[in-house]
Amino acid sequence: MTDLPDIVQKRLLPLERTLDTLETPAVLIDVQIADANLVRWQARCDRAGLANRPHIKTHRSVAWAQRQLELGAKGITVQTVGEAEVMVDAGINDIFLTTIVLGPAKLARLGALARRCCLAVVADSAQVVDAIATTARQTDAQITVLVECDTGAGRCGLTDPVAIVTLAQRIAGSQGLRFGGLMTYPAAGKRQDSAGVLNASIAACQAAGVPVPVVSSGGSPDMWSDEGLEPVTEYRAGTYIYNDRALVSYGAATLDQCAMTVLATVVSRPTADRAIIDAGSKALTSDLLGLDGYGMVIEHPEARIYQLNEEHGLLDVSRCAAPPAIGDRIHVLPNHTCVVANLFDRLYVVAGGQLLGALPVDARGRSG
Repeated sequence: MTDLPDIVQKRLLPLERTLDTLETPAVLIDVQIADANLVRWQARCDRAGLANRPHIKTHRSVAWAQRQLELGAKGITVQTVGEAEVMVDAGINDIFLTTIVLGPAKLARLGALARRCCLAVVADSAQVVDAIATTARQTDAQITVLVECDTGAGRCGLTDPVAIVTLAQRIAGSQGLRFGGLMTYPAAGKRQDSAGVLNASIAACQAAGVPVPVVSSGGSPDMWSDEGLEPVTEYRAGTYIYNDRALVSYGAATLDQCAMTVLATVVSRPTADRAIIDAGSKALTSDLLGLDGYGMVIEHPEARIYQLNEEHGLLDVSRCAAPPAIGDRIHVLPNHTCVVANLFDRLYVVAGGQLLGALPVDARGRSG
């Protein structure tokens, strides 16, 4: 298994199957492409002077998270407390949780995590800050809190620099908390607008005597662009490990940089123009992301996956010069790789057309 990084190889489950005998639907990961994607992005961050904090919600894999750290990532980003718990259990100890956490049970878990690792979270209101501070005191933990800023995406976050400073001061003055800086997720193609909001907020904090240690941004569609990066000190990207059809459409990846495909079988040809595959919404995700169809068939790019049922995908093959036949196995490039990884217990690792083994999706279903 010379094509596998040692960290990935150690967690690989052996199989008594080949690609030809693998049951479908199955998610395939080309390990050479995936690892090259990780190396390429780390090098880009190093050149740009950015701390790389990859988002593991894409792969939810301990092995891949450890590989990203081995290559030079500062720490990891998680989206849920459950993801964080899995990663901490595996020995990863620098974690940034980028969704707002509330509720007694979940906050108790957060406090327990903070006693086991270097944990940072986000807040955009006094209520959330106070809840996290209470948790820190109750669990005798230290929690870093970044102020979430809305810089144009219209999601969570504050926009007014005065409000951002006020919340930063509240964090800094709360027992058990440390003000960690500013966090944002810009709208795609709008990072210059994001920079304007961030620069104004940094200036307001500095004028109030509040240092801003970290300015954390993210977004895979614009990850290769330098526009608007000036105030940013760390970058959170996730999809780049596998890439997908959406990132290809954005110009952030090429087809030969896409590591994930869904292997499916043509199970029916009820009409000349229609083919049915055994991969539906539970294998390909119903996300369209502005694209036409639910994935790209690598062997038949002129085919269109126009509908998904739970277990079946419906293909319009009327434009195919040689349409797929019953029993043919095809590879589908999914629209959104992050969702697909979470639909399966394991992903099948391949290199050079050979099946090397199965990699567990360690944090599968850990969405709370």
